Amino acid sequence: MRWTGAAMMVVMSAALSAAASVAAAQSAPQDGGVPKAPASRAAAQKQDAKQKPAQAPTPPPAAPAEVQVRTLLDRTAVWVADPVTYTVTLTCAPGIDVLDDDLSRDKVKLDGLEITGTESARDAGPNNTTIRTFTYHLTTYHVDQRALTIAPMTARYFRKRPGQGIENATPAGEVQIPGAVVAFRSTLPEDQENYPLRDSRLSGARSRLMAAAQPIGTSLVLIAIVPAMFWMVGLVRERRPKKERRSIRQVQQEERISLDAVRAIDVTTPDGRREAYTKINTLVRDHLRDVCGVPGPSLTAAEVEPALAGRPMRVPAETVAALLAACETARYAPPAALPAPDLCRDAIEQAAQVLAAR
Repeated sequence: MRWTGAAMMVVMSAALSAAASVAAAQSAPQDGGVPKAPASRAAAQKQDAKQKPAQAPTPPPAAPAEVQVRTLLDRTAVWVADPVTYTVTLTCAPGIDVLDDDLSRDKVKLDGLEITGTESARDAGPNNTTIRTFTYHLTTYHVDQRALTIAPMTARYFRKRPGQGIENATPAGEVQIPGAVVAFRSTLPEDQENYPLRDSRLSGARSRLMAAAQPIGTSLVLIAIVPAMFWMVGLVRERRPKKERRSIRQVQQEERISLDAVRAIDVTTPDGRREAYTKINTLVRDHLRDVCGVPGPSLTAAEVEPALAGRPMRVPAETVAALLAACETARYAPPAALPAPDLCRDAIEQAAQVLAAR
């Protein structure tokens, strides 16, 4: 059969139409298939927002505490009498301070420990904060406890206001200070009622060299001390003020002046006679010391006569002893037993004779 051109064109058009229909059928969505792509970007963002789950809002940051606590223990185990330092550091916010009485040594509860000293300090911190430091020095003398404890403490803090003292301030809150535990270590056996002294072992004998070294060392120490002693004695003598020795002429002049002062005293009154006898006693005793070489100020009236025995004097020793005895009686006698004024004048003249004797 011979096809014409028009017929062939009709057949080709029908074939192309059928192929286009099959392609459209394959690309069309079916039930349960993949959904069509959204037509625009806004529709796609809206669809993504529906598919994402809702997120919880982020909570705001917590406010810092008004008082921050930090504790420090310099050692975790001790022996008997070992020192332990427990430090409490409180960082207070601006305008906040703690009550010192709550952190005193009386408020620290200890078990097996004893407080040997406390210290406190106040320092300025960053951002206008105040750093309070409390240091407790502890030790132990017990041997029957395995654990030594520091109990927790509670410290009150307050907000400072202008013109208001601590005693009138109302506490703004309390802060808890944690405790601590210190282990006890000892070479003694545990769980015993008594701890006997270990004195049964005898000390070892020293070697001959060490035994001979002791006297040698003692001798060297003494040899070194002796020159130092001589040097110190010489230094003391140099610094001691030297007492100038008065001449006989100076002594006589001073005695004349003193005797004239005694003669000027009114001996008609009891007080005047007592004063005159007192000065006569001093003049005669000083004369015996300075001129006669006898320690007159340290001798009694009865000891003066033996001390002057054998010494050439114009006035007998008995007269000097009697004069000093009369002076002692007048100085300590009651007013009614004082010598008469004439006897007092005679005593002054006897004193003048003694002072004139050389």
